[in-house]
Amino acid sequence: MDTPLFTNDTIVFGLLALCLGFIFYTSGIKSGFWKKFYTWVPPILLCYMLPAVLASFGVVSDDRSNLYFMASRYLLPAALVLMTLSIDLKAIARLGSKALIMFLTGSVGIIIGGPLAILIVSFISPETLGGNDFDAIWRGLSTIAGSWIGGGANQAAMFEIFKFNPDRYGEMILVDVVCANIWMAILLLGVGKNKEIDRWLKADASSIEALKKKVTDFSERITRVPTLKDYMLMTSLAFSAVGLAHFMGDGISDYLSNTYEAVQNPQSFLSFLGGKFFWMVVIATLAGIAMSFTRAKNLEGAGASKLGGVFIYILVATIGMKMDLSRILENPGLILLGLIWISIHACLLILVAKLIRAPFFFLAVGSQANVGGAASAPVVAAEFHSSLSSVGVLLAVLGYVVGTGGALLCAYLMEVVSSL
Repeated sequence: MDTPLFTNDTIVFGLLALCLGFIFYTSGIKSGFWKKFYTWVPPILLCYMLPAVLASFGVVSDDRSNLYFMASRYLLPAALVLMTLSIDLKAIARLGSKALIMFLTGSVGIIIGGPLAILIVSFISPETLGGNDFDAIWRGLSTIAGSWIGGGANQAAMFEIFKFNPDRYGEMILVDVVCANIWMAILLLGVGKNKEIDRWLKADASSIEALKKKVTDFSERITRVPTLKDYMLMTSLAFSAVGLAHFMGDGISDYLSNTYEAVQNPQSFLSFLGGKFFWMVVIATLAGIAMSFTRAKNLEGAGASKLGGVFIYILVATIGMKMDLSRILENPGLILLGLIWISIHACLLILVAKLIRAPFFFLAVGSQANVGGAASAPVVAAEFHSSLSSVGVLLAVLGYVVGTGGALLCAYLMEVVSSL
């Protein structure tokens, strides 16, 4: 493995901070080149792509950094707390069934997309699908199905169940990261054009607009100049909840894994309950929701969701480091298979959204709740409006629930197709 130019995480974090500062400074310029540039390119896409460029040129490397672990385990749960402090559960419930339909459509797209992609690639590049026993490509692809329907815990479960050759597992990680991040980039581009897309879909986004207006009105009503006390209280509440989420999450995960064979067994539908990351996300979200019924809700007036947004953007930058653009052509056949797979997922979502007239928001968040999980779904949701991040969180948690079962079904279908 090539050593990147910078391996010290303090320096790498400084480079990521420099990228974020540059993007937010230039996106605030309201005239000339930068105004035209950001008309077409959303700032969050650059927050993701600039670190990817640094990784591609060997300046930094996710393989030699712990920053994603830090951001996903510390900053993500803190952001979930801060961004759900002002949650309005009744208003979210009024969003209706389309959010759930689009999420489940995304899951079905992954389940049928895998075997269809194998079938298509078998005609284009049959050598890509070579391998017998534990080298069989469908076994490796089962781990991608686990990741794209659920998350890391479901991916690890598929790896344990189907025993794919560990020496080739890195190829599957590459397909997972490259294809999922390309699709996420496309979704982020669509966020800036969501009104035009909604018109094409003939979608009624009134429930989403009503939720945004209600939260915005509440925020404006309680907005004040934040003080040091406000920032200390927000930081205290957020990271106390993070500590609680890790403490309880580790305890619940260990207890369930040690007590119940169904949780301990990676082939079981309930194996996701043994995931510490799953419980961390759930408990952090519940902590934020619980605080929304207290006076802590008024911290939104001091910028609680904005502070949560800072944490989210740092997370986005660390996700970008995972995308080494120079590796895309290392195994073109597998990358092609992954792109076909994610395209089937996307096309099914677009078709169903068109049929039921679902807003682009439900399409984007429903997709990312599957493909990206808790690390990406709130990011995409927050790009529409900070008040909507909680919708992404709730759907992402559902992804963990259906992840193992859906991935198993997809894997068995891929095995059948591979033997044709």
